[in-house]
Amino acid sequence: MKNKIKSFFKKYSGAKIKTKTLAKKLGYTEPHKYAEMKAVLHALFTEGFLDRSGKRYFLNKVSEGKLIGTLQVINDGNFGFVKLNNKNFNDIFIPERGLGTALNGDEVEVTLFAKQRGKNLEGEITRIIKRKHSEIVGTLRKTKSFYFVVPDEKGIHRDIYINRDFLKNAKNGDKVVVGNLEWEHGDINPEGEIIEVLGKAGSHEVEIASIAKEFDLPFKFPKEVLDEVDNISDAISSNEIKKRVDLRKESIVTIDPKSAKDFDDAVSLKVLKNGNFLVGVHIADVSHYVPKKSALYKEALKRGTSVYLVGKVIPMLPEKLSNNVCSLVPNKDRLTFSVEIEFTPRGKVVSHKIFKSVINSKRRFTYEEVQEILNKKSGEHFDMLFNLMKTARILRKKRMKTGSINFITPEVHFVFDEKGDVKDITISKHIESHELIEEYMLLANQLVAKEVNRDENGRTFPFVYRIHDKPDKEKLEEFGSFVRSLGYFFNPNAGDTSLQLRTLLESAKNKPEEAVINEIAIRSMAKAIYSTENIGHYGLGFSFYTHFTSPIRRFPDLIVHQLIFEYETANEIKGYKLKELENICIQSSNRERAAVDAEREMIKIKQIQFLNDKIGEEYQGIISGVTNFGLFIKLNHTLAEGLVHIKDLDDDYYVFDEKNYTLRGKSKGKKYRLGDQVIVKLISVNHERKEINFTLAD
Repeated sequence: MKNKIKSFFKKYSGAKIKTKTLAKKLGYTEPHKYAEMKAVLHALFTEGFLDRSGKRYFLNKVSEGKLIGTLQVINDGNFGFVKLNNKNFNDIFIPERGLGTALNGDEVEVTLFAKQRGKNLEGEITRIIKRKHSEIVGTLRKTKSFYFVVPDEKGIHRDIYINRDFLKNAKNGDKVVVGNLEWEHGDINPEGEIIEVLGKAGSHEVEIASIAKEFDLPFKFPKEVLDEVDNISDAISSNEIKKRVDLRKESIVTIDPKSAKDFDDAVSLKVLKNGNFLVGVHIADVSHYVPKKSALYKEALKRGTSVYLVGKVIPMLPEKLSNNVCSLVPNKDRLTFSVEIEFTPRGKVVSHKIFKSVINSKRRFTYEEVQEILNKKSGEHFDMLFNLMKTARILRKKRMKTGSINFITPEVHFVFDEKGDVKDITISKHIESHELIEEYMLLANQLVAKEVNRDENGRTFPFVYRIHDKPDKEKLEEFGSFVRSLGYFFNPNAGDTSLQLRTLLESAKNKPEEAVINEIAIRSMAKAIYSTENIGHYGLGFSFYTHFTSPIRRFPDLIVHQLIFEYETANEIKGYKLKELENICIQSSNRERAAVDAEREMIKIKQIQFLNDKIGEEYQGIISGVTNFGLFIKLNHTLAEGLVHIKDLDDDYYVFDEKNYTLRGKSKGKKYRLGDQVIVKLISVNHERKEINFTLAD
C-alpha cells in the first residue's frame, strides 16, 4: 500500500488530494483498508515524503531526487544545518548523531529521517560529495601519549590526530597547516599530517599567515605577475596623454583615512559661468595597466579584492601598482577615468560625462584635515571643499528621502605598543567629511550603471551590477517582533519597508540599543552581491548601481572600467561574453565574503589578545544575542563579543523565549532581553577556540 501511494503521488506530482478522493482512486474504500491508508498517509507525512494543506495531501518536492547542499556546523558540533542547493526548500536540521564525518562547509548528500519533529526537516549526512578544506590551519597540542591539532575555524568541530612520524619538526604550541586528512568513522577523530609549520601561535605575523591560509588568501604574487609589473613604467607617454582629456592643471585633491596608502579616487569642483558647480570624480585607470588575459589580470581575478587585516594589507595588485603607478599621489601625473557632473547650487544634476583623463593631484587630505578646514572656515582649498560639502549634504538628504538606509557599523581601531602588542582599542568616530566623499562615489557608481541602460535603440549590454535584494519577509517579521519588544514600531507588511527602516534607525540614534538594532537590521537584510542581472540596490534605494570607484582594491570595478570604455568608444561590448561576466560576479562575491570573514577573524584575535591579561575586570556591554545556552555580550568600549553561559546564571532556572529574544527566570521572572545593557566580569579567554567568557557582575 505504501509503495502504491508513493507511486501515485510521484506520477501526479502536482496534485493536492483529499483522503477520501485518494481512497476511491486506489480502491481503498472498505473501512479497514481506508483506516490503514490513513495511517500510511500520516506516516509518509511524518517522514517528509508528503506535505499537507488542510485536508489535502501532496508530494513534498524536497523528497524528489537527491538532497544536496552545504553543511554549516553549529555550537561545536552539537548539531548543524544543510543549506540545500535547491533554494526553494528550507535548511535541513542535522543532529550530532547525523553529522558523521562531515565538516563545516562540506558539500554533502542528506537522507531524511523517517520520523520528523520541529519546523525543519531532519536528516543525516550519508555522503560527502566535496570537502571544503584540503588543508586545515590550527595549533599543535601534545598530551602524554599523542599529538593533536586544534583547528582555528570554529565550525571544524573535531581535533585532528597527528602521528609522531608526520610532525615535520613542529612543536607544542606551533601554528601549523594540516593536510592529507583521513576520516572514515565519526566515532573517532580524523587523522592528518603536518605539511607546513607557520610558527609560534600568538605572534602577529603567524596569525596573519594562518588567516591567509584558512581563508585561501594568496600571500605572495607569482613570479610571472611580478615580471609583468617590472616591465610597467610609471612614465606616461605623450601619445597616451593625447588620447585623453588633460586635467592636470585643475585643482584636484584626494581625501582618505590617515592610514591609507593606495589612493584610487580624487575629487574636484569649479564654479561655472552660469553659477552651477562642475564636480569631478576621478578614479585611477587601473584597466590601462591590467589588460585582459595578462598574468596580472588572472591573479587579480583570483584574489578578487584587497584584504585589510589589522596591521597588514594583502593587496589585489602588487605594491608597485597599488601604492605607486596607479595611486593618485600628489604632484604626479596619473591616468584616470573621470565622471564630471554639473549641479545647480540646489544640488540638481543637470548633466554628466564619463571619459578617460590624466590628472595631477594637488593635495592629499585626510578626513580630519578636511573637517578642521570646514570647521575653521579657512585653509587650503576651502572654497572648493565648502561647495563640495554643501552639495554632498543636499545629495545625502535626497538619498535618504527616497528610502536609502543609513546603517551604522562602528569600526574598531587598535593602538599598539613598541612591541607590537595591543595596548588599547578605540571605536572610530564618524565625522561629516566621510560623507563628502561617500556621496560623490555613490553618485558616480549610479551614473555609470545607468550609462549602459540608455541606448537609443533599446539594446542592453552585458554588465556587472552591484545588487541588493529585498529582505526575506520572514526575517523582517522577526525583526519587527524584536524592535517591538524594545518599544519601537516596524510593520513588515507595509510597502515602504526601506523608509520605515530609515525612520526606525534614526529614532534609535544615540540610544543605548542603537548598535544592536543596527546589527539585527543588517542580519535581516539580504547580502549585497555582484550580478549581471540588475534588480537594483534595496539598501541604497537605487534602481541602478555598480562598483566603479575602487579599481585598485576591487576586481569588479576594474571590469566595469573596461566595459564602460568599450561601450563608450565602440557602442558594443566585444571583450566579454555574458557567461564570462556571470562567473566573474560569482568569483568576486565569493572572494568579498572571504575577505570580510578574514577581517572579522583578525579583529577578534586582537580583541582576545587585548583582554588576555584582564581576567576579573568588569565592563559595560549590551546583550547582542540570546540563545538556549546563554547570552552573548558585546562590550561597549572594544566591541569584543563573548558569552555568559546559562549555567553561570545561577540565581534561577532560565528558559529561552525564542519569540521575544529573551531568557526568563522560571521562579523569579527576571528577564534578559536582546538589547539590554549589562555589566559583566571577564572570567576567561580561549585563544585556540577564539572564545571570550563572562559572568554577570553582582
